[in-house]
Amino acid sequence: MKVNVQAVNFNVDRKLVDFTQEKLDKLEKFYDKIVSSEVFLKVENTSDKENKIAEIRINVPGDDLMVKKTAKTFEEAVDLCTASLERVLVKRKEKLRAHV
Repeated sequence: MKVNVQAVNFNVDRKLVDFTQEKLDKLEKFYDKIVSSEVFLKVENTSDKENKIAEIRINVPGDDLMVKKTAKTFEEAVDLCTASLERVLVKRKEKLRAHV
């Protein structure tokens, strides 16, 4: 799957990009019609410790799925996003199966 990672206001390191790619590749197990995905990583300027934002948009035929999570680290935020997307994709697949 093609994954486009964009970091806002900071330089993203290779390790984080690879981690994100790995997590998103696992989503294809749940739904194999994913076209592409975009990941936006942002740091919010707050005194709060949970200031890392991961926003993931997945393109599937006929729809775009968008999830946004905030956490202490980008890895944790990406983890939370992929867990949410996993649930959404499983539901979507079940709905499609029910219509066939």
